[in-house]
Parts: sequence; structure tokens; C-alpha cells
Amino acid sequence: MLTPSLSLFSLKNSKREWKPLEDHSCTDVPWLLLFILFCIGMGFICGFSIATGAAARLLSGYDSYGNICGQKNVKVEGIVNSGLDLTQKKYVFFLDPCNIDLVHQKIKSLALCVSACPRKELKTLADVQKFAETNGSTLCSYELQPSEYTTDPRAAKLCPKYPVPESAPIPFFHRCAPVNISCYAKFAEALITFVSDSSVLHRLISGVMTSKEIIMGLCLLSLVLSMILMVIIRYISRVLVWILTILVILGSLGGTGVLWWLYAKQRVSASAVETQIAKDNLQALLIYAISATVFMVILFLIMLIMRKRVALTIALFHVAGKVFIHLPLLVFQPFWTFFALILFWTYWITVLLFLGTTGSPVPNEEGFVEFQMVGPLKYMWWYHVVGLIWISEFILACQQMTVAGAVVTYYFTREKRNLPFTPILASVNRLICYHLGTVAKGSFIITLVKIPRMILMYIHTQLKGKENACARCMLKACICCLWCLEKCLTYLNQNAYTATAINSTNFCTSAKDAFVILVENALRVAAINTVGDFMLFLGKVLIVCSTGLAGIMLLNYQRDYTIWVLPLIIVCLFAFLVAHCFLSIYEMVVDVLFLCFAIDTKYNDGSPGREFYMDKVLMEFVENSRKSMKETGRGGGAEGRELKPMASGASSS
Repeated sequence: MLTPSLSLFSLKNSKREWKPLEDHSCTDVPWLLLFILFCIGMGFICGFSIATGAAARLLSGYDSYGNICGQKNVKVEGIVNSGLDLTQKKYVFFLDPCNIDLVHQKIKSLALCVSACPRKELKTLADVQKFAETNGSTLCSYELQPSEYTTDPRAAKLCPKYPVPESAPIPFFHRCAPVNISCYAKFAEALITFVSDSSVLHRLISGVMTSKEIIMGLCLLSLVLSMILMVIIRYISRVLVWILTILVILGSLGGTGVLWWLYAKQRVSASAVETQIAKDNLQALLIYAISATVFMVILFLIMLIMRKRVALTIALFHVAGKVFIHLPLLVFQPFWTFFALILFWTYWITVLLFLGTTGSPVPNEEGFVEFQMVGPLKYMWWYHVVGLIWISEFILACQQMTVAGAVVTYYFTREKRNLPFTPILASVNRLICYHLGTVAKGSFIITLVKIPRMILMYIHTQLKGKENACARCMLKACICCLWCLEKCLTYLNQNAYTATAINSTNFCTSAKDAFVILVENALRVAAINTVGDFMLFLGKVLIVCSTGLAGIMLLNYQRDYTIWVLPLIIVCLFAFLVAHCFLSIYEMVVDVLFLCFAIDTKYNDGSPGREFYMDKVLMEFVENSRKSMKETGRGGGAEGRELKPMASGASSS
């Protein structure tokens, strides 16, 4: 066993000097080349699917005989009605559009190419025949003439199931889709297995459709509230903690009180009007009120425990607020990241749809045509799924590296007036020129953890009700462990990106250096992250509560004719997502600032030639936290020893 003095000597010798922003070099170039090759593979999949005609089949649509609508077709061997000239028939029409096979994820219906979609409901075959004679659009199979619709016995099988619902073409995809939402309600009914009464689902969906304007307005409100909160964080960070604490207390009390008041009021009115909608709303209000009460009690207990550390967070928020004042473009980072993800996801879904229609025409058991890939090519979609995870994580990692680079530039620039004109753009430039390989490697590591977890989740879903209790418990434990590992690696990756932005070292070196710094400041990490994250969580709760309260008041006016359970859930989920996107940037800035601060105190002691980079406010925060921790760790406890000034150790070395 090594003696303490020997281990300390080895640790000091293993330390490497940090040189913030002194030089820049390319990092993890092999990983960048690997990522580029992977993206070329993704492009090959897209090109292959387009070259094999999948794009035409997806956009123009095709019938059950392999004919692409709106063009001349080639005869498929052994398939009747194939090789037709359908130049004038540009739309796909399904004889039974609501007959959906969830197992194979397709519509179990004969598909035909027609010249026009039925814009009104057709109740009988006579109406179908009249529609064909009037509009020239034959809705029955090609071998039947319109004059035979009401006389030929085959019409029961080869003509659409009536009443034929009113339909309209889907923009850009040339498919006739039913206008009535009830068809989609039946589809959702099959997905949601816990709904025993189908009428409940119909009422829920109708509630969403009736309240769609209110839902959109409330979603916009959550976006505005998030922007306002970001402005407040920038300018009044000193009082923000106390304002959030007070507002959350008042908001939780007020929201819980309003829910119980509405429940009591509606309980009285529901006794006079016995309708199913009134009963559903009353039950929903009771569930909401009980949940809000439990949440309020838990929230108050947590705030009671954290009250002594709230003051320590104020100075940290103030410094982070200064960062946003000097780097205002940080506020817009979620927009650029979201826009990039939307573009990539749109491309990915488009190629996935291409893959669903690519391949060679193969007759199925019913005598119709299906397009299937054979050989190794049928596994291309696995490659495509890995691309979804890796490239999405790459985009998120680029945001983390950009934010880290900008905050590092701010922190380690002694004269703030010497900052670049746009530190964000300067950070993006360094990312593109030097560190894309590091981002590719970090995102790949997260991908390696995500894929097994998703596979286990898929297996758990498929085996639901078939496996024994032991296997189910083991699966859930593995999923939970992989989730925890993913969160730990994500946090370590973020700090590794910060270390790379400071020292231009490769990913593994940066991760090791960041990990050493975090371990040496374990209690500071626990104190600052716990309190800081909790306060940001309170900000998210404030936005969700404010949006939810506005939703309750607005949707309450529609309680007599619609169920507003689902609209309120949608609004609250969207509000939390928006608040999380904005405040996660603030959380990221706090984490980067802390790592910079830990490095600053480790290698500088304020003496000539080793001056601190931090400002006075952050130094006051350090002193206050040190005094507070010394009081709790008095008597030589581990906590008190950990928070002794690190500069003395640095100077002695």
C-alpha cells in the first residue's frame, strides 16, 4: 500500500499545467474521419432508396398491384392489373382506410389509384357509381366498370366499404385521407390498451380538437414566460432566488387552492346535471387536486431542507447572469439546436419512409405486391437507427461545446472589454476548425449506452406478460443501470468539452482532467449543483404552474361540452419542455463556470504572475460557502477539510 506522502507526491507529479486559451490544436481527428464516413453511409442509404424508385413510390403513392400513381408502369410478372398507364390517376385511395394493422404497421385495405378523392360522404354503391360517372374517378377495382358497380356481385369485395368517408388528399403525398377524426380515434384506441370504454377516448380527442386554439395560445404563453424568465435571470439575479421561492410557494398554494375550489364548485353543479362529461371533469379535478396537494407538501419539505443553502446560490446566479449580459446570443442557443434537430429528424423520417417503400416487387399471400429488400440490404434500417441516435447526440454535443467555449472565453479573459465581438461565433469557429472530432467521440460514447438500453426496453415491451417476475426485474434493473450510466457519462462529457475548450486536449485526456477536478471538489459539486439545479427546477415549476393555471381558467369555460384533461396535460408537458430547453442553457453555464473556477483556484493563488481570473462576486461566493461549510464541518470533518483553500496547495507545489 502506498503511504500518503508517496501517493501525494505521485499525484503532484501527474498533474499537468492548464493553459487556458493559449493555443489551439485539432483534437480526435480519427474520430472526425470515422464520423464523416458514417455520414457518407447515411447518404448512401438515402441515394440507394431514391435510385430504386422509393422516392417516387413514397411521394406519388402506389396501388396494391405495384403501379405508381400518375405515371406509366412496367408489368410485374405474375401480378394482374400491374403495368397500367395511370397518368391521369394521381391519388391513392384505400377501400377501407380505417382498417389498420398495428402489428405490421400498415393499412389492411386494397389500394387503388384514382383521379380524385371523394369530397363528400358516399353512403351506397349507387353514390359511388354516380361519383365515378360525374367526376371520372373510379373508386372500385380496375376490372370493374362504373356501370357494373350496382349489378356485379364482385362489387362487395372490389368496391370501397360504405359509407365511404369524406376524404382529402394529403399535401405532397397524394393519398386520400379521411377528414373525419373518428377514424383516427379508432386507430388510437388500439394503441391505448388501458382504455376500456372507447367513448372515453373519443371524448378526449374531441376535447383536444375543440380546444386547439387555447392549446396553441397556452403553448405560446409558455414560450413567452420562458423568455421573460431568462431576461429576469440576466438582470435581477441577486433577488431571483428569493423571488422564485416566494412565487413557487404562492403558485403551488394558489394552484392547489383553485383546484380544490373548482372541484367543490363543480361537485355542487354536477349533482344537478348528470352528464358523462361532467362526471369525467369532476373525477379529473379530484385527481388533479390530490396530486397538486401531494406535490406541494413534497416541495415544501425539500425547500425546508435546502433553505440554509439558498443564500450560497445567489452569488453564483449573479455571475451566470453577468455571462448572459456579455453573451446575449446564449439565449438563442436552444432555437438553433432545435432547428438543427428538426432538420435532421425531418431528413431521417423521410429516408425512413423511403426505406419502407424501397426494394423489389414481391407478390404476397393475397396476390398483391409488396416491396421488400433482400440480402444484407434489408439491415440498412439498423444503420439508419444508429445514425438517428449518434447524429442527434452529435448536434446536442455541438451545443454543449459551443456554450462551453463561449463561457470559457468569458471567464479566462481578464479584461472583459477585450472579449471577441461575438464570443458565440468565435466558439463555433473553434468547434468547426479544431474540436468536431472530440464532439463525435463524446456523442458516440453516449450512443453506445443508449442503443443497449433501447434494445432492452424494446425486449421488455415485446415480452410484457410473457416473462416471469425474475426476468422482468432483471430487465428493469439493467435498463435503470444503463440510464444512470448514460446520465453520468453525459455530465462527464459536458465537463470534458469544457476541458477541451480550455486546453485543446483530446476527449480522453480532457475527460480524465475534468474527472480529477470534480473529484477534488466533490462536496462543492454536490452543494452548487444541488442548490443551483433545484432553483432552476423551481423556475421550470413556475412556468408550468403559471401556464397550467392559465389553462385551468380558460378551459373551465368549456367544461360543459368538452373534456379538458388531455388538453391541459399537453399544455403542461409543452410548457415544461420549453422551460427545460431555455433553463438547461443556464444550467450548462453554471456547470462550465464552476469547472473554470475550480481550475482557477487550483493553479492560481492571487500572487504576482498567478492572479485569479474570477471576479469579486464569485470570490465572495467562495468565501461565504467556505465559512458555511466550515461551520457544518467544524471539528476536522471531511467536509471542512475539503473546502480549505486550494491555492495554498498549488503554491506549495
